Amino acid sequence: MPHMYILECADGTYYTGSTWHLEKRMQEHNEGLGARYTANRRPVKLLYIEEYERIDDAYKREKQVQGWSRKKKQALINGSSNRLPELSKNYTEHPSRVSTLRQAQYRQAQPAPQCAKVFKSLWILKTLIDYCFCTLPHYADLYFR
Repeated sequence: MPHMYILECADGTYYTGSTWHLEKRMQEHNEGLGARYTANRRPVKLLYIEEYERIDDAYKREKQVQGWSRKKKQALINGSSNRLPELSKNYTEHPSRVSTLRQAQYRQAQPAPQCAKVFKSLWILKTLIDYCFCTLPHYADLYFR
């Protein structure tokens, strides 16, 4: 049966995955043959399992849970499913629950739309220049021979 699982790594972080063979996958993680993330964080401990009929359902759930905060994953692991909606709130949309300092940090972290356009334009320009310097001399050698 396919499974979605949550591991606790030796450094206390969580790893979320999905697999057909849970026992085999756990052995791989603990031998350093599993994911790159867990290879340097051994040993790992299995904290949570969900069983599915289809592997694609387990994979979808894995991706969903991977996007969750640590607190929300802890609520799932502890069986506190009633807390999941509360932990799902986007606190940038609920400023009364966020400190003023946190709001200021969030605003500073958001790039201005004009900056994004400028950076994209600069990237395109750099790519064109790289293309010209890398490929055109080669064609010039072929042309002038």
